Amino acid sequence: MNVAARSDSDRKALSLAMNLSLGFGLLMFVMKMGAYLLTGSAAILSDAAESVVHVAAVIFAAYSLRLSYRPADADHLYGHAKISFFSAGFEGAMIMLAALYIIYQSIHKWLGGLQLENLGAGTALTAAAAAINGGLGAYLVWLGRRKNSLILEANGKHVLTDCWTSIAVLIGLGLVLTTGWLPFDPICGILMAGNILRSGAGLVKSAFSGLMDTADPAAQARLTEVLERETRKHGLSYHQLRHRNLGDAHWVEVHLLFPGDVSLTSAHRTATEIENVIEQSLEPRAYVTTHLESDSDHAVLHPHEDMKRAGTKA
Repeated sequence: MNVAARSDSDRKALSLAMNLSLGFGLLMFVMKMGAYLLTGSAAILSDAAESVVHVAAVIFAAYSLRLSYRPADADHLYGHAKISFFSAGFEGAMIMLAALYIIYQSIHKWLGGLQLENLGAGTALTAAAAAINGGLGAYLVWLGRRKNSLILEANGKHVLTDCWTSIAVLIGLGLVLTTGWLPFDPICGILMAGNILRSGAGLVKSAFSGLMDTADPAAQARLTEVLERETRKHGLSYHQLRHRNLGDAHWVEVHLLFPGDVSLTSAHRTATEIENVIEQSLEPRAYVTTHLESDSDHAVLHPHEDMKRAGTKA
């Protein structure tokens, strides 16, 4: 395998972005709590509660990012990058928890009697928070995708969720200011909670897929294309293709079947060439392990595998 680890510049950029997320998360909480104390709005309180959850999730994400940099060791032979799926799942679970709290608080405020005041100042603070979170979230998602960091991308989606929450609050407060009907405040809180639940469930689903090594259709298609081309070029065949997402790379395993008269030296050289082609064909990167077999006695040594191959071709 000839795969470089994440560069120092990438690590610095990701760490800086995560620190920005944490710092702005704390600032957003202070701004939203100030807006709630001014207005008594259930939607703004729910928005502030979501910020508390966000800060907790960012702290875990920052720890996960640092842990993912650690190389393989005696206890973790495949490295530590899988922590990214735990981080995304935790972030998604926190988002869903915040959504449930928003629904509870909105209903509680509605049933308990609605009292709103200082809506102008509260709306201004909430609007400022929405603008900051929108810009920050978009940047985090962009950088996470560019640097192939699931941890940072999930955090960016959480920040964008916070932004949409604030926008929903603004819509509710705007309707209250326009119509004077106070229930618009909790209704918008409940509606935005539904959208937040959907976002959190999506993150949990992606984390579960990664932890369960669910096959990536795009990676499968790309690997099949490359292997078909490369094995045909070298007069070989292949089977037992398997691949998994490590979080920041793909791990690929495949069996290559060589003619019986090919020397081990030549077969190993050809297999290494194919490994290099695969490594350069997958994003963000790939670790490739090939198993060399002779086609002349493969049916005798592995009869069950040959039966499966025959059934597949039929």
